[in-house]
Amino acid sequence: MNTPELPNPFRFRDGSWVKTHADWERRRQELLDLVIPLEYGGLPPTPSGVRFEPLHTHIVRSLNNAPFTQYRIFHADEPSFHFRLDLIRPDGEGPFPVVLYGDGCYRFATEDVLREILRRRFLFAQFSRVEIVPDLYNSDRNSGLYLVYPRLSFGALAAWAWGFHRCVDVLQELPFVDRHAIAITGHSRGGKAALLAGATDPRITLTAPNGSGGGGAGSFYRPGPGAERLADLLKAVPYWFGPDLRAYVNRDHELPFDQHFLKALVAPRALLSVEGLEDHWANPTGTWLTHLAAREVYRFLGVPDRIGIRFRPGGHDHSPADWAAFLDFMEWHIRGTPPPARYDENPFPSLPQNFSWSAPSEGFLP
Repeated sequence: MNTPELPNPFRFRDGSWVKTHADWERRRQELLDLVIPLEYGGLPPTPSGVRFEPLHTHIVRSLNNAPFTQYRIFHADEPSFHFRLDLIRPDGEGPFPVVLYGDGCYRFATEDVLREILRRRFLFAQFSRVEIVPDLYNSDRNSGLYLVYPRLSFGALAAWAWGFHRCVDVLQELPFVDRHAIAITGHSRGGKAALLAGATDPRITLTAPNGSGGGGAGSFYRPGPGAERLADLLKAVPYWFGPDLRAYVNRDHELPFDQHFLKALVAPRALLSVEGLEDHWANPTGTWLTHLAAREVYRFLGVPDRIGIRFRPGGHDHSPADWAAFLDFMEWHIRGTPPPARYDENPFPSLPQNFSWSAPSEGFLP
């Protein structure tokens, strides 16, 4: 079988082509309507609002006396559902750019990482995505947000992305937050959720999935050696996804999209993928290809520098080097600080570097 080419993001489902930026806005909505229901089971509804209250505040002396505040966030329409958001911020009034992290369920940012975030005068916010819905390697839907919307079929990744969105609701209300400088990140399944959250919420300024693999930044069409396939995902963790995705098991290349469509939904906002070269299960070669394909959309929109990718030696980890790459990229796109290194160096020169389609220009005709 011939190696399948990644689907063309510039071609409408009726066969017509994107020719202008206005066309892209229509095509973007088409991609949302295609990818989000099929892959993730749709997003949970946006509530009429959220209510939040501080639980306690203390000073973290080991972090230069940084103020720490813990909040409780309540669903405005179903107040029995709530979850926690923790904030650590620099001294001063702000407003501060924000790093929002959803992996508080299993791995907290280290003190060294927090110290570096605060040194850069960023605020750090963290929630536990499994307070939204659990991650128990089963498909039980008898707790968390599933009880709020029992008739809907969203998967866990969509619920966790919804959790990012509700945290953004709160951050936008806090006077010491720069509401136009909110960056989100997560690792592995948390990276999948972060990418989905960034693709579906224009208030998020920068999205940085880390080692996110299948269902995240990795290609379904082009799995590299040892990479996780759709069949692997739906055998082990089917509850992450929507029920209709199962129809494509062992037919990955027949999907009407690949993950560069999800990346393209972030455009023109900033997007960074960070990967380990030996993290074969997370498909670094396929992530490079979705980067190249999504970059065509960023080129078309006139912002090619807003999409980046960084590879490092090593395996599946959210390492200090990953955090440094993300924070440098954030400095660049929020404050204009030139980065110390490039964000598009090609570690796979033997792979195809272009597609039969490419970014159109204004007035483009196929």
